[in-house]
Amino acid sequence: MKPLLKKDIGSLGEKLAAKHLRRQRCKILARNCQCGKNELDLVVKDGDYIAFVEVKTLTFEHAKENTDRRPSMAIDIGKRRRTAEAMRHYLREHPTKLLPRLDAVEVYLDRETLKPFKIHHIPDAFGTDGSIH
Repeated sequence: MKPLLKKDIGSLGEKLAAKHLRRQRCKILARNCQCGKNELDLVVKDGDYIAFVEVKTLTFEHAKENTDRRPSMAIDIGKRRRTAEAMRHYLREHPTKLLPRLDAVEVYLDRETLKPFKIHHIPDAFGTDGSIH
């Protein structure tokens, strides 16, 4: 089997994250939404909130491997700021009374099977100034 490229693993993670959020009663409003020069992985309605979700996926040798590495650690301050900028662009184009929130979803995949063994949603993961909550 041909190894998956990083972008393929990212796409798989976004698909799994969307499925996970739908199970949590979120409504997917947009996927891979281009907002100016930035992109939003997912835009979801979660109750009274509109959440702009950055998805990060990591592969592990097996589920019992030490998972101290957290996918969300790859969301550096530059990415957080670009996501916040994309959120503001989206809201200018799609006004809403929903409260905005910046979320993250971590997807942990088994490297061999590419099956998720953990998906972790972090509501309000970071602020619009790029700070981590």
